[in-house]
Amino acid sequence: MKDVLIIGSGISGMACAVRSAALGVHVTLVSPFPSERSQSVMAAGGINAVLPGDEEGDSVLSHVADTLRGGCGLGGEKAVKSLCEHSGDILRWLESIGTVFSVDDRGRPLRRAFGGQTHKRTYYCGASTGKQIVSALVMEARRFEAEGLIERRLWCCFHSALIRDGVCHGAMLFDEARGGLEAVYADAVVIATGGQNALFGKTAGSTQCDGYAAGKLFMQGAELKNLEFIQYHPTTLETPQKRMLISEAACGEGGRLFIKDNGRKVYFMEEKYGAGGNLMTRDIVSREIDVRGGRVWLDLSFLDRAVIDERLPEVRDLCTKYAGIDVTREPIPVQPSVHFFMGGLAVHSNHETNIKNLFAIGECASMYHGANRIGGNSLLSAIYSGNVASEEISGRKGGMRHPDFSSDLERERKLLARNMDPQSQFPVMYMRDMLAETMQKRLGIVRSEENLTQGLNEIDYDLSIAERIHYDSSVMPYFNYSLTAILTLARATVTCALERRESRGAHYRSDFPKTDEALECATIIAYNGGNYNVRLDKERAYES
Repeated sequence: MKDVLIIGSGISGMACAVRSAALGVHVTLVSPFPSERSQSVMAAGGINAVLPGDEEGDSVLSHVADTLRGGCGLGGEKAVKSLCEHSGDILRWLESIGTVFSVDDRGRPLRRAFGGQTHKRTYYCGASTGKQIVSALVMEARRFEAEGLIERRLWCCFHSALIRDGVCHGAMLFDEARGGLEAVYADAVVIATGGQNALFGKTAGSTQCDGYAAGKLFMQGAELKNLEFIQYHPTTLETPQKRMLISEAACGEGGRLFIKDNGRKVYFMEEKYGAGGNLMTRDIVSREIDVRGGRVWLDLSFLDRAVIDERLPEVRDLCTKYAGIDVTREPIPVQPSVHFFMGGLAVHSNHETNIKNLFAIGECASMYHGANRIGGNSLLSAIYSGNVASEEISGRKGGMRHPDFSSDLERERKLLARNMDPQSQFPVMYMRDMLAETMQKRLGIVRSEENLTQGLNEIDYDLSIAERIHYDSSVMPYFNYSLTAILTLARATVTCALERRESRGAHYRSDFPKTDEALECATIIAYNGGNYNVRLDKERAYES
């Protein structure tokens, strides 16, 4: 029987685990927390699909066109077409395993409008689509656990891949309960660790998603792609702890953005872009907010209370809980925040990286979204990518012979202890906070060569001292050993943004404000002994 090691148990990781188990592959599913604590549960808006009887004029081809247009020419056409063609099957499968979608009084599934789409094709489960899908997948995974096909390893963190001669043989894991490293061998490893929120500190996403796995694998030879494309969600609510996402569903149900001008409401998106202005792609809306000082208001008060209670209860509740705002009577102060990463590990159409038997799925893989993801496609691509990887792995020969990595394991154990000092009170989180300040300041909605160069200098300084500092040993070791790889990923991200001398999708350069058609290509970056080698690939590498 083939063995697959999946790192991450959000929607993409669980979808891959369930599909792999159904195909007879034994799965070890690794994560530091239960799936119910993954970022996936925060996905409120919905999932895109095209089904028979949908809105007149809609079609799979229209979904493909919207996705490619939103990606500004950088999405792989064949990959996007396959993604959209499978959307209906994925929606029906989710229903079959217990996902309860919202329906009208005749029992027909409801759809809503989402940014960047020409038709209403986003199916949803009230305001908790992610929670519903996670719950259904957890129950399905438990069924396979009972059959012995899925083994869950909680409270474990990825440390590094076991790679020899360009082939992945498994991974080193840090087990919090046992307090040490161990090597776990497998016929394939699937990375499903989400985006890179912690690089930016306070965002709309989960700080569990810190980009460490991508950074470490980059240092081990995996190529990364399109890191400069970082989506800012235009509507988030500031709180002391984080930025709370006000789902795009609020605009999809009719919410309107405005600024105040001498006591008058100015609906600036509608004035500039027409009736659908509030549902322009997220990069456009975020930039329009940014040029107006970064804060505007979202008005839901004119909607029927029943619409808010039935379709936007999560928006209603979080505004009440965290800001004391009654959305039926008061507007919501909103501002853009880092939300989604189009870039990540470069993968082929089967989701394998440039390292054999190492796969990446979900948000940590760069494949379908090009320069900007349209609303409703993230959950679709998470599930679809998990299915693609599992089907590829199940079709390969299992029982591969693995080299002995015992000396590598011993070396890493010594390195793990090197910078831990019982006498030190220096917090590793101070270094991560410094990085977050740099990334927020230098890699914002609008960028320039001067700002990006300064960002590189600041990260280079952090890298120069990171491994010379002895850190407080009372902090979980993961936070200490992950620092260098996270800093390395941050430097790679800024490097990619500096190299792309144009504005495209979620990447906007004030010194290069126009889109350069000659640069309709992927940004590929490789790490070689401390060197960051960038190439702009006209073939949009890996997406054939």
